[in-house]
Amino acid sequence: MEQKKLGLPSVVATGVGLIVATSCLLSIGQGTAAIGLPFIITMVIACAFNILTAFSICELNALMPNLTGGMAQYTLACFGPFVSIVITVGGYLTCQTIMGSSEAAMFGNTLSSVFPDIPISASTYSIVLILILAGLNWFGVDMFAKIQNIVAYGLIGSLIFLGIMGTFRLGTGQVVEQEAVLSSKPSDVFSLLGLAFFLFIGIEFIIPISSQVKNARKKVPIGMVISLLVILVMQIFVCIGFRHYTPWEELGASTVPHILYGTLLYGKVGTIWMTVISLLAVISTLNTAMFSISQICSGIAKINLLPSIFLRKNRRGTPYVGLLLVAAAMILINITGLSTSDQLTFLILTGCTFWIFSYIILHFDVLILRKRLPKAPRTFKLPFGPVIPIIGILGNAFMIYNIDSNWEVKKKIYLIFIIVLAILSVYAVIWIQCVMKRPMFQAYQIKEVMAMETDLYQIHHNPVLAKRLHLKAEPEVESVPADTNTGTRPVS
Repeated sequence: MEQKKLGLPSVVATGVGLIVATSCLLSIGQGTAAIGLPFIITMVIACAFNILTAFSICELNALMPNLTGGMAQYTLACFGPFVSIVITVGGYLTCQTIMGSSEAAMFGNTLSSVFPDIPISASTYSIVLILILAGLNWFGVDMFAKIQNIVAYGLIGSLIFLGIMGTFRLGTGQVVEQEAVLSSKPSDVFSLLGLAFFLFIGIEFIIPISSQVKNARKKVPIGMVISLLVILVMQIFVCIGFRHYTPWEELGASTVPHILYGTLLYGKVGTIWMTVISLLAVISTLNTAMFSISQICSGIAKINLLPSIFLRKNRRGTPYVGLLLVAAAMILINITGLSTSDQLTFLILTGCTFWIFSYIILHFDVLILRKRLPKAPRTFKLPFGPVIPIIGILGNAFMIYNIDSNWEVKKKIYLIFIIVLAILSVYAVIWIQCVMKRPMFQAYQIKEVMAMETDLYQIHHNPVLAKRLHLKAEPEVESVPADTNTGTRPVS
């Protein structure tokens, strides 16, 4: 048996490395410029709701461990294929594509701001980056895999350092005398919850490494909480630093607030410092997004919620259909020219709406499985019965309602959300009725969902697909492991 080697520091490193991206700096800049330091209160509230979501995810993983599809499989066992398709494709794939596009736009904006004399548009830089990373992923060259955490921690460490220097007014630049509080109205503080939520999303990506963590029952939940709190502390320092060195008007108008802050804090040294680190972080984050989306598409297709074409891999083992699709979508979004902070913020908030909605479904998954399998063994279980999931549902719904302070912007976000859900619903109905031929809202048994991870299940239930993918049963027929959580064996 393979020895588990990962400890709490590795869990925290993974959480921090996956959540922090340069587009988060835009959200901090926009939020702080809107209401001043009270945005810290908004961030604390958003962080608390994300901690509740992290706990719900831990309980789901404890009941259904080591599933590559994650949300898709949890929801399949609770709501059936219709909701699973809509929430996974809408909540994950659509959202991650939008977020990846915003990261690419930040890359273009950073280069344009640092090299203003070069006659190349920001969108051109973004599109070239997308094409390069798509090509690297096509050939299976994940050139940043070994340094992604280093890059992310470099960004975190630099932001904490620069935030502390700004907080205590230790920079070489001129200190700005301005109001700390632009608005303290509860309505203004709550109206920025959607923007603050973006600063903490993605903590569930710790789950795939949980099988390699020593004492995962304790260290994974603790690691998630520590990751979120470390990020919150960093962001608080940055907010205070913004107040001391960046005029609110300039901060609100900037598409690269971290570059602006670095420049005003330490001059040319600060500009170069933040440019290098942020560019590496953008490349690392976008590269991870492309890789993960193509893998998620493949995993969803494996449980028959997407066409089997997404399972196809090239000679390098890359599931290329999902890769090409997400690259094309990111290029299309960036062709529109995401050059202003308002456009980027709108893009981020639209993606957040899908992601928050998917978190609401996750909380419902916990409640449903608690009701359906109250005595099933769980290595991690939320205290206080249904209280935490219910608070999480209400909190996330409240954040969707407060996704933006401007009602006109909010209506546009809701409209896009409804249109995408409608399109996905049509696809789900057609796919389930014509291909899956199963009841749309009938939940799968947990043992079947877990069995769908194995090649043996595909060979028995989908021989045409198994043949196309060159799957072989061989000795696996005699060695299918029992599910340690339910005491059952996957069905075949």
